[in-house]
Amino acid sequence: MANHLDLEEQEQLDEIKHFWKQYGNAITWLLIIVLGAYAAWNGYQYWQRSQAAQAAAMFDEVDKLSREGDTEKLERAFGEMKDRFASTAYAPQAGLLVAKSLYEAGKVDGAKAALTWVAEKSKDAGYASVGRLRLAGLLMDAKAYDEALKMLDSGISEEFAALQADRRGDIYMAQGKKPEAQAQYLKAFKAMDERTDYRRLVTVKLNSLGVDPLADAAKPAVDQAAAAK
Repeated sequence: MANHLDLEEQEQLDEIKHFWKQYGNAITWLLIIVLGAYAAWNGYQYWQRSQAAQAAAMFDEVDKLSREGDTEKLERAFGEMKDRFASTAYAPQAGLLVAKSLYEAGKVDGAKAALTWVAEKSKDAGYASVGRLRLAGLLMDAKAYDEALKMLDSGISEEFAALQADRRGDIYMAQGKKPEAQAQYLKAFKAMDERTDYRRLVTVKLNSLGVDPLADAAKPAVDQAAAAK
């Protein structure tokens, strides 16, 4: 009986040896790949958390310099942020803040450069859209109307479509193209939620062109009621 068991164990051992000889290398490499991928994923997650923490700290510094009005240090800090943390959400946020501070300090070219970076380099489509909208405004102020309109032709997310139309209307108004401006303002008005405060500003712009969008919106209902009689 003992010999029989010994033979069975020996056969099983031989089978295991044969299996390992045939598939051992493949299994070993598979384990190395799986464990390596797991380690790499954990390392990447740690790196991302570390990057986010450092970027947050640098954004706080940018915010502080912005409030202090030290534009030279502010530009240097933003330059470092672009170099080190361009892939984080803090970088475009900093860019928008820097652009605002530089513009208020009279450094329009610096503000344009910051907004251009946000518009072209931001990983977040929302921040890129805001960058384009604000940059179009600066270009309009500089009377670079064609360039401003071109800035709005692409790279604007759908949720900013109303603001996109409103900004186009502003540019057309600056050019004295009132019919085109009216069309864009109406587009913006219709695209905005009724509860949005900015919609009131668009209404004022349309009123200045002799258009009452609220009255126009009520006409279909009035016409339907008259037809029903």
